[in-house]
Amino acid sequence: MKILSFNPGHDGAFAYLEDGHLIASIEAEKDSRYRHSSLSTPDTFGIFNRLIETPDVLCRGGWWPDDTLLSERRLLAGYHGLNNSDIIVSQKRFLGRTIDYFSSSHERSHLLCAVGMSNLPKGTSCYALLWEGVIGSFYEIDAQLNITKLADVMPEPGHRYALLYGLADPTFDKKAAEFSRFSDAGKLMALASFSKRSKPTDEEEKIIAFLMQDCIHLKPQKCEDLRHYRHYNIGLDDTEFRNFAGIVSDRIFDRFYQYAKLNLKRDMPLLITGGCGLNCDWNTKWREADLFSEIFVPPVANDSGSAIGTAIDAQFHFTGNPKINWSVYSGLEFNVEAPFDVSSFDECETNYTMISEMLASDLIIGWVNGKYEIGPRALGNRSILASPFKEKTRDRLNDIKQREQFRPIAPICLDEDAMELFNCSHPSPFMLYTNIVSTNALPAVTHVNGTARIQTVSYESNTHLYELLLAFKTLTGYGVLCNTSLNFKGRGFINNIADLADYTLKHELDGFVVGGKCYMLKSSTQYQTYLSQRNS
Repeated sequence: MKILSFNPGHDGAFAYLEDGHLIASIEAEKDSRYRHSSLSTPDTFGIFNRLIETPDVLCRGGWWPDDTLLSERRLLAGYHGLNNSDIIVSQKRFLGRTIDYFSSSHERSHLLCAVGMSNLPKGTSCYALLWEGVIGSFYEIDAQLNITKLADVMPEPGHRYALLYGLADPTFDKKAAEFSRFSDAGKLMALASFSKRSKPTDEEEKIIAFLMQDCIHLKPQKCEDLRHYRHYNIGLDDTEFRNFAGIVSDRIFDRFYQYAKLNLKRDMPLLITGGCGLNCDWNTKWREADLFSEIFVPPVANDSGSAIGTAIDAQFHFTGNPKINWSVYSGLEFNVEAPFDVSSFDECETNYTMISEMLASDLIIGWVNGKYEIGPRALGNRSILASPFKEKTRDRLNDIKQREQFRPIAPICLDEDAMELFNCSHPSPFMLYTNIVSTNALPAVTHVNGTARIQTVSYESNTHLYELLLAFKTLTGYGVLCNTSLNFKGRGFINNIADLADYTLKHELDGFVVGGKCYMLKSSTQYQTYLSQRNS
């Protein structure tokens, strides 16, 4: 059965399943489009016309009804809904054929995405935590995949978490905003690690009460009620605000933890989904809580996975099977045909040893391999790589990325070295957990609180990256590199060579590697120094 699914909202995406295999997941923001884009660009639809045959089932993920035309509402499931009665099934003409049409709720898309992508065998009962910008709830899922909501623990946990960042940021126009900014949650996660205080002041308790009040939607305009409080527009460099960021992060997590501790049976698996599933600190706390037999978080926990979830829901509806085979590298191949001016680059064939030598000489390199990663995290196919041994490397990477210097840089590490260097006893292929760094040798990837958001790499998970790490370890003694996403500020991953060349020139990368070819920037001081040392 061929199933084509699309998510019409922000973080828009297509997903294509064929006989239980994820063939492709293509997100609107990728190929240097704006972050969190919806599927509004005609060329995004054109991609799938080239990729697939006419599907047997066309799926549309549920969304808010006010965002659709009146004539379409009867064909679109809503944002909320868990039961079979919330699913819409009909027939539709598509590309000259009559096919089945399927729509189920946005809520179900998150839950089915986690069920279908997890390694839990079909028929395994489990709990699920869906926490995102709107929903903050626990569920129980039985062996027949009946979903029961256990509790709405807290409305809008992701929105309220991010709103704290906006409260302190004087550049955020709180009066005009309807929601917090998408990017603020990740930035607050970085700031929370600077916290060295666990007890809030009386004034801070009032801010916490404001953020965690039980209302349907907390609008940023309401932050004006706090304009006389110390943290209002104080700025992100303020030490006491950074202390407070950690306190609020812990308080939100504790609301959900206390519910789980008091109400859920121990030793059941827990699936975590929704945008808050990208919070590595919270995922780590769940893993360490000793409440669940295992934890699974999909790499597309945010809305980028909702098209996959709706496709899985449709597959379950029509076949009874909610499980899929998938790879995190299920995006599009890199476009090497886009024309660019090669005169600025030295072009040569390369190998892992040569690239390792350049990285060990403090060159910073764009690294492209195969299909791009699904989800928001670069996992070694659309990455910027660098040596992990100097603090100034982290500073330069943040300058290249045009982002705040308090943001950490993540390490990629050989799977077999993860325990020794990062106290990481579980494979962590999707960069979803934090671990304590156990060496002083890796300052570029060690955050202020001594942790790192590690990605472990095995030969099976990413062969080319694994071989590069092995070569780097042979040269330096450490199979670890800095890894950050290859993208323009506010855009999705770069996916064509013309954009990559332009990025290298504008952001002062030292060069890039695509498909076994190396393109080094002639004007790079670091590259010229490397050449001089190699030839001396």
